[in-house]
Amino acid sequence: MQPDDTHGWLEGHVKERNYGADWGDFVSFAKHIQDKPVEKNVDLLLIDTSDLHNRNGLSDVTTPNGEVTNPIFENIDYDLLTPGNHKLIAADVAYNTFTKFSKVEPDEREWVSIGRRSRYFTTKQGLRIMAFGVILNRTNNNKDITRIQPAAEMIEEDWFKDTVNRQDIDLFVLIGHNPVKPRIPKSESSFPLLMDTLRTTRPEIPVQGFGGHTHRRDFHIYDNISIKSQPVQEGVASPEVKNALVNKSTIGESADESCSKTKDFDIQLTRRYLDWNRLAFAYHATGSQNILNTPEGLNMTKGITDSRNSLNLTFVYGCAPQTYCILCKPFGDEGNIYTLVQTAAAATVVDLDRSANSRMIIVNQGAIRYDLVQGPFTVDDAYIVCPYTTTFRFIADVPYSLASKVLDYINKPKTTTKRSITVDTISSQMLGYDECNNPSPHNGTKLLKPKSLFRRVLDVDTPTPGYTTCDDLGDDGDDTPHSEIPEYTQPAHVQATAAFPQDGEPDKVDLIFSDFLGSRIATALNSANPPKNYTTDDTRLYYLPEDFTTNTFLPTYASMAWQDNINDCPIGG
Repeated sequence: MQPDDTHGWLEGHVKERNYGADWGDFVSFAKHIQDKPVEKNVDLLLIDTSDLHNRNGLSDVTTPNGEVTNPIFENIDYDLLTPGNHKLIAADVAYNTFTKFSKVEPDEREWVSIGRRSRYFTTKQGLRIMAFGVILNRTNNNKDITRIQPAAEMIEEDWFKDTVNRQDIDLFVLIGHNPVKPRIPKSESSFPLLMDTLRTTRPEIPVQGFGGHTHRRDFHIYDNISIKSQPVQEGVASPEVKNALVNKSTIGESADESCSKTKDFDIQLTRRYLDWNRLAFAYHATGSQNILNTPEGLNMTKGITDSRNSLNLTFVYGCAPQTYCILCKPFGDEGNIYTLVQTAAAATVVDLDRSANSRMIIVNQGAIRYDLVQGPFTVDDAYIVCPYTTTFRFIADVPYSLASKVLDYINKPKTTTKRSITVDTISSQMLGYDECNNPSPHNGTKLLKPKSLFRRVLDVDTPTPGYTTCDDLGDDGDDTPHSEIPEYTQPAHVQATAAFPQDGEPDKVDLIFSDFLGSRIATALNSANPPKNYTTDDTRLYYLPEDFTTNTFLPTYASMAWQDNINDCPIGG
């Protein structure tokens, strides 16, 4: 059983009931579900492949991130837990993870492992497991405080070879903050190399993998005795993999684009993706839709609520008049969040001393991490939608003929080659935004028809929009049937304009952008013919005060534009 990419979202989706279970509910669910294997004489592992903060006020409002949420996670008795890239973005968070969360005693070496490099254990049913934890490429920029060991280097070390070649192993378990079926370039995932190594070195031993990071439900068949599963985003779903490996019969090739199961397997191979709500938890934990709470879970829920109130996360900036989504509407549509970003940035990102100057504001797609749901827009929502505290820089008085070409230039796809890596050691500067943003709850493009197997969980006549998963076993993994949610490609960066003349174009503009975009903006300006000579030295820090960041402009806009119905604000879907 595996939750993944919770990102501090321990109170659940307060405004989205189908994903509204909180961490106390999960504590109760885990307690109930861990009792079942004893009754059935089977094994169950509880695994988390990390990213425990960044994207929610409860985890992000503290310094360092995770001061409140990390102790909450410790109430779960995990069998295996691995760090994610968001543990390594900031130096203080990485060090806090090492000293307070990993529980590994430091030694006198200059570089020491964050946690164990492997774990060997025997389950209650006598299954002897060797587990490894790895992480994907592009994880680390903090060269002074953290270091990532490449997987290609790790597999050549004596400790790894000795560990893999132990004779008392029945199953390898490979966990890590990696996509199980890489949707990013293959070279950026550590899984393929480690899988190939294990298959070559010990072809007789099956491998079970658990991934994360892409915020997608997935299940991937590597070969006849090797599989990997992956839950979905931000505490929204959890897979239940039952009897996944019981012998070494042929499994077959991966499913094709039609999303049909490739063949009937000779082994019992199933998986279940659960929507993150009390109804699903209660049904699977107890066989009832009404019984779930445990004293530990109820106490956890109270603690989460008290912490949210004490941290002022429920303060309301304004009443969002509708839902603005990341992917479900095309860019330019009124319900698209990047369309809203243009409006909000134009209204709020302004230096009053230069307010008469025409300006262009560029915000990258990765600054927005989740849909903005209709209803009260709170401090917590500000972190959920746009968590990063990136300041704004600007270049003054850029000729409009140059500035007008920047957006097209930086929206061109970048091509890079990267190595596979694995977490090994800990030793700051902001990591560029990755692809693990939070799409609307869905995962495919086809409509799932209700099936009797699922209707026992949510007895509905018409499926509601939500996750519709297509993986290597077909389209029957979702525990609750949903209809598809459209997914539209969005621009990598969006641009707002303000104080432009009513007729014609300005001669020059203030070009404003997130501070980490400085070098790309300079390169874009220098791409003109004849070439220019802009450098990052031409950018000025703090177009606005230092405390006005990408986490600030939406709350500021809400305080300006969304005051209607603020005391009686309806929640929408």
